[in-house]
Amino acid sequence: MKILFLSLGCDKNLVDSEVMLGMLTSRGYEITDDENEADIIVINTCCFIHDAMEESIQNILEMAEYKKTGQAKALIVAGCLAQRYRQEIFDEIPEVDEVLGTTAIDQIIRAVDQALEGKKEVILSDLNGLPLPDTGRVVSTGGHFAYLKIAEGCDKHCTYCIIPKLRGAYRSVPMERLLKEAQELADQGVKELILVAQETTLYGKDLYGEKSLHRLVKELCKIRGIQWIRILYCYPEEITDELIQVMKEEKKVCHYLDLPIQHASDAVLKRMGRRTIKKELIHIVTKLREQIPDICLRTTLITGFPGETQEQHEELLDFVDEMEFDRLGVFTYSPEEGTPAAEMDGQIDQEVKEERQAELMELQQEVAFDKAEEMTGREMLVMIEGKVADENAYVGRTYRDAPNVDGLIFINTDEELVSGDFVRVKVTGALDYDLIGGLVE
Repeated sequence: MKILFLSLGCDKNLVDSEVMLGMLTSRGYEITDDENEADIIVINTCCFIHDAMEESIQNILEMAEYKKTGQAKALIVAGCLAQRYRQEIFDEIPEVDEVLGTTAIDQIIRAVDQALEGKKEVILSDLNGLPLPDTGRVVSTGGHFAYLKIAEGCDKHCTYCIIPKLRGAYRSVPMERLLKEAQELADQGVKELILVAQETTLYGKDLYGEKSLHRLVKELCKIRGIQWIRILYCYPEEITDELIQVMKEEKKVCHYLDLPIQHASDAVLKRMGRRTIKKELIHIVTKLREQIPDICLRTTLITGFPGETQEQHEELLDFVDEMEFDRLGVFTYSPEEGTPAAEMDGQIDQEVKEERQAELMELQQEVAFDKAEEMTGREMLVMIEGKVADENAYVGRTYRDAPNVDGLIFINTDEELVSGDFVRVKVTGALDYDLIGGLVE
């Protein structure tokens, strides 16, 4: 039987989807990307912000049509939306057969079996459990890079965020388990490991009594075949000197960090329930750049948080201008049901949020374009991602670029390259966020 799998939302969700696909293929199910061929459709949903929830609902409704008119015999909804609105999904969309909670991904076989038998059930597991099936993963990212989810859940309880209610408390995956998974990925040809979690920097504190991300990274560097290790979602206040030292010493670790800081006004940060103030943010960014001069720093911001004044918005603009982050994304605040921020006074009109978002992105665009121009003349190691159709050119990424969120480099060459190859490239120019270059002889 053929299974169509739709994975929505974040890269953590994608890892869950790959784990479920591993379980299903080990049982003999065939994967298809054609809705008309699918006997079973699984949607792994997201509902972190309103737009993500809308996308999830739209996909469920679209796939429900194939249950009515196509050959699909079973429709299963998993992930965050399933955890949060499990009963509403059943009530509103009768075509859905099974609903699978966030910590019940190891029950996907049971869900499929029951759906094919005509049963309907919500399958939930302990929200603080850690499902770790041994069937391996089906890597869906092209084979040369993969995400390694090192922890589940979160203890921070930021006032705008629903994740702790959907994913539970922070639980680290045991180190030996991660090393085994990383070795299996390397054996499949993966060359870049991208470490993800709701927060990577707290890794190991619950298991080993202290933050152990630096220890994990050091061990991962020993795995043959892995050439790049990239770390995402580092809370700035949790970055240790030991982690910085490992980044400096280990050649496989990309000089790249993702620091979700969200804002720069102390008053807004306090209302958000964040654990930092602007002075500390400036300190950690300055320290990282002093210790690792070629580091690439990415961050995300939330604009239009309840009570954010025009002065606080301008303070954030000044901060972005001063800090000159290499990569930056801006979300407009989305009030999420069940979060403290959704009940706060001072909710801001969507039009104002979007105006502030546009101002921040326009400022960052200038910074990013200038930084891209500054790369001209540099020689860089590039991972090839694919060929440009009908041209003697390839597209790749430098250590400064995480897949699907950052820029690319376009390489003109008559040589034949393969996705996953590492080549040395001289940057010859910039095209907005992207670079242009040629192979170094």
